[in-house]
Amino acid sequence: MSGTTIRLTMAQALAKFLTRQKTVIDDETVPIFGGVFAIFGHGNVAGIGEALYQVRGELPTYRGQNEQGMTHAAIAYAKASFRRRMMAVTSSIGPGATNMVTAAAVAHVNRLPLLLLPGDVFANRAPDPVLQQVEDWGDGTVSANDAFRPVSRYFDRITRPEQIISALNRAMQVLTDPAECGPVTLALCQDVQAEAFDYPESFFAERIWSWRRPRPDLDELDAALAALRGAKKPVIVAGGGVLYSDATATLRAFAEKHGIPVMETNAGKSSLPHDHPLSMGSVGVTGTSASNLLAEETDLVLAVGSRLQDFTTGSWALFQAEDFRIVGLNTQVFDAGKHRALPLVADARAGLEALEDKLAGWRTPDSWVATAKTAKADWLKAAKAVTDPTNAELPSDAHVIGAVQRARGTEAIVVCAAGGLPGELHKLWQAGSPGTYHMEYGFSCMGYEIAGGLGVKLARPDRDVIVMVGDGSYMMLNSEIASSIMLGAKLTIVVLDNRGYGCINRLQMQAGGANFNNLLRDTYHEVLPDIDFVKHAESMGAIARKAGSIAELEAALKTAQDDTRTSVIVIDTDPLISTAAGGHWWDVAVPEVSVRPEVNAARKDYEAALKGQRL
Repeated sequence: MSGTTIRLTMAQALAKFLTRQKTVIDDETVPIFGGVFAIFGHGNVAGIGEALYQVRGELPTYRGQNEQGMTHAAIAYAKASFRRRMMAVTSSIGPGATNMVTAAAVAHVNRLPLLLLPGDVFANRAPDPVLQQVEDWGDGTVSANDAFRPVSRYFDRITRPEQIISALNRAMQVLTDPAECGPVTLALCQDVQAEAFDYPESFFAERIWSWRRPRPDLDELDAALAALRGAKKPVIVAGGGVLYSDATATLRAFAEKHGIPVMETNAGKSSLPHDHPLSMGSVGVTGTSASNLLAEETDLVLAVGSRLQDFTTGSWALFQAEDFRIVGLNTQVFDAGKHRALPLVADARAGLEALEDKLAGWRTPDSWVATAKTAKADWLKAAKAVTDPTNAELPSDAHVIGAVQRARGTEAIVVCAAGGLPGELHKLWQAGSPGTYHMEYGFSCMGYEIAGGLGVKLARPDRDVIVMVGDGSYMMLNSEIASSIMLGAKLTIVVLDNRGYGCINRLQMQAGGANFNNLLRDTYHEVLPDIDFVKHAESMGAIARKAGSIAELEAALKTAQDDTRTSVIVIDTDPLISTAAGGHWWDVAVPEVSVRPEVNAARKDYEAALKGQRL
C-alpha cells in the first residue's frame, strides 16, 4: 500500500467493494449484499475463493448444491427483500456458469437484482483451450459466458484488473435502478482474478444506495387524469412494482378514496390484504370470478407496476369493452406503453400520490363498487367450496391449499413457481400482508420452489416459510433441502404428488391431445417409478412425513411448526382436478389439421376464442 492506493488482486478488490455497498432500511444502515452463494471450481476457487475468505466476517459465503439452485435462492432473497437487498453468486467456468443461465432469465423476466460472477477463460489465452472452455471456430473472444448476454441487463467481461472499477460502478447503477433493475453478469477471467493492481482507496469508500422515485411528467399526468375522470368502470391491476416501491398503503388509500376495485397479478398479489372489500384477488387466466367479471366490463385499467403479461390479460382477450383504455403507471417506459397504453412513467407510490393530488372529489359510481362487492361475495363462496376439508382418497390442489391455510394462517409466506399450483394459489391463497405470497411466475421456472424458499428464509428469518411444490418440480431440483439444513434455515415443504406433470396433462387434454408423456403412467417405460419422497427428504437431513388425508396433512402442518429444522410433508393428489370457478382462456395454439377428431374440435373452439383477442 502506498499513498492513496491499495494493492489488491482484482478478486480481492471486488470482494472488498461489495462489503462497502450499503442501503438504509427502516432507518438502519445495512449491507446491500446479504451474502454470496458460491460453488468453487478451477475457474474461481483460487481467485474469488481466496478473496471471499478474507471478507467472510463482513460478507458471508454460502455453499449451494447446484448453481441454478443457489442462483434461484439469491433471486428469492431479492424478491423477499422487495429489491432493497440482494446477493451475488459465483461459479467456475463451463457447466457451473451455464447452470446459472436459466436462473438469470428468471431474474431478467421478473426485474429482480442479481449479481452473477462466473469464472471465465484465461485472458492471456496461454493455456487455451482450458478445461471446460467453449471454443468458437470463427470468434476467439467467445466463451460459455456469452450465453448470459440476452438474460443480463448489463454484461461485462473483465480482461484487465483495473476494468473492475468501472464495471462495478455500472453494475451497482443497474442493480439499484427501478427501471433497469435485473441481473448483472461480470465474467471474470480466471488469470485476471489473481492479478494485482494499485486501486484507489476512494473506490472502497462506503456508499449508501437509495431507491430512486421518479415523478411523472406533467403532460403524461394530465392525460392519465383525464382518462381516469372519464372512466365509469375503472379497475386497478396491481403488479410487483406496488410491492417494490413500498406503495401498498398508498394503493389502499387511493382505492378506498375513489372506489376503485383492485385486482392483482402473481407478482403483485398481497398488495392488498385478501379480506379488504375492494380486493378482488387474482386476475386473468388464473383470476377469480370477481376480478374477471369486472375486467370484462371495465373501460379503464390503471396498471400499477405491471408488465401485463398474457396470464394477466387473458392473452389480451379478457378486456371486452369497446372504449377500453389502459393507463400504464410504471418506472420502465417499455412496460408503461404496452398495448397502446397512456404511459405514466413514474415510481408506483409517487405516481399514485401525484394522481391523488389532482383527483379531489372524483369517485366511481356507487353501482360499480356494489357490483364489485357482490362479485367478491360470490367468489368467496366458490373458493370456500373447493378448499373446505374433504375425505377424498386423492384430494385436489385446492383442498391442500385450504389445509395449509387453516393450519398456518394468512401471515405465513407461501413460495411456489410452476405447474398447476400457481393457478390455484393465485386464486385461492389468502395473503394477509405484503410479501406473504411469493410466486415466481414471470418465467414459471420448475425447480425454483425449494431453492426460492431458502432465499426467502435467509431474507426473512423471522417468518414462517412454506414451500408448495409438485412432484415434477421436486424431481427437477430438490438439493437445496440440504442447504437449508446446513444453514439452519427452517422450511416447511409440502410435496403434492400427482405422479407426473398434471398441469400440462390437463392443458394437453384441453387442446384435444391424447394423454401422452406427462403423467408417469402415460410415458414410455418398462418399470413405473414409485418414488418415496419421504425417504429421499430424510436422506438429506429433513424431517419427513407422509399424510394420507387432508386431516392428516393439517395435523402434520401443525406439528411441523415446532420442528427445529426443515420438514417435508408428502401427500398424494389428483392430477385431473382444478378449480372450475374463475379463470380465463389462454392462447395455446391448437393444430389446424389433425387426424384426431378431438384435436379438430378443440381447433374450432380455439378459432372462436381468437375472435375475442385484442390486437
